[in-house]
Amino acid sequence: MIEAILEPFKYDFMIRSLVTAIASGTMLSLLGPFAVNRNMGFMADAMAHATLPIIAVGVFFGFSISELGVPASVLIAIFLGFIIKNTNIGEDTAIGIIFSSFFALGFVLISILDVTINLEDLLFGQILAVSTFDVFIVVGMCLVVLGTMIIFYKQLLFYSFDPIGAEVKGLNISFLNYLFMILLSVAIVASLQTVGIILVLSMLLIPAAASKLVTNTFNSSIRISIVFGVFSSVTGLYLSYFFNLPSGPSMSLVATSIFGLSFMISKIKRVKT
Repeated sequence: MIEAILEPFKYDFMIRSLVTAIASGTMLSLLGPFAVNRNMGFMADAMAHATLPIIAVGVFFGFSISELGVPASVLIAIFLGFIIKNTNIGEDTAIGIIFSSFFALGFVLISILDVTINLEDLLFGQILAVSTFDVFIVVGMCLVVLGTMIIFYKQLLFYSFDPIGAEVKGLNISFLNYLFMILLSVAIVASLQTVGIILVLSMLLIPAAASKLVTNTFNSSIRISIVFGVFSSVTGLYLSYFFNLPSGPSMSLVATSIFGLSFMISKIKRVKT
């Protein structure tokens, strides 16, 4: 049994993949409960798709996705926040316009610049191909997200549940909003090689939604969400190795299975009470 568990890690690429999976799973599932509480699922999806033109231009100039991570994250978050704040067409409409236009622009730039990008890997992830440099970048981003969340946890928690009350108390809600959007963008961009543009939303929201079904307190939902997210990432990685499955979709399906099990447990609890 132990030999089977340790077998994949005879290879350096699997060790790199494991570290990346844990870091990405931790980041996304830590921010997930806040995103679920603020109904930011659609915005998170737009952030993921908005990376495509930046990636296209970056690859044209010789940069990797990891090297583009931080600047891309900050630009996307600031741009989205500015557009939403300064339009009166409604948040969902503004996000939808950005979502579709940036994604389309990305494909056009890929064609015009004639850059070589494996779109399947970009859309669905290819964690087995991460380099040592990529690992350092993802782990570094994870530490930044964790550290920032620890420092601003109380303020972000207050703002997430009662933005009006937070403003009355004197908190800079504009700063907190941009801060959370930047952290969310960092986590999303850092996780693109793990699960890809299409599936990053599932790893952000599904563990958080599953944890919400099995606990009644927000603090415990964060802890449970992280456990679910890391378990999904690592288990999906094992499944991709032993059964020759795509890694990103495997992680997403494990998370979905956890959600289904959590849903059944919550229903059983309700029946008993």
